[in-house]
Amino acid sequence: MNLRIAEIIAIALLVLLLFGGKKIPELMKGLGKGVKSFKDGVSGIEDDLKNDSIKQDEENK
Repeated sequence: MNLRIAEIIAIALLVLLLFGGKKIPELMKGLGKGVKSFKDGVSGIEDDLKNDSIKQDEENK
């Protein structure tokens, strides 16, 4: 999905009009927390998978 500069500016202006200048920092903060939580969850799953594969390798020896 390629967005051109004009499309990004249009989306930013639409968000600004819908939510106003005061709400945008709160929205971005919430979005940042959501992304961090998602990354932490993915990292936890990757760690679990890695630990499971190590245990299976040890059991197969």
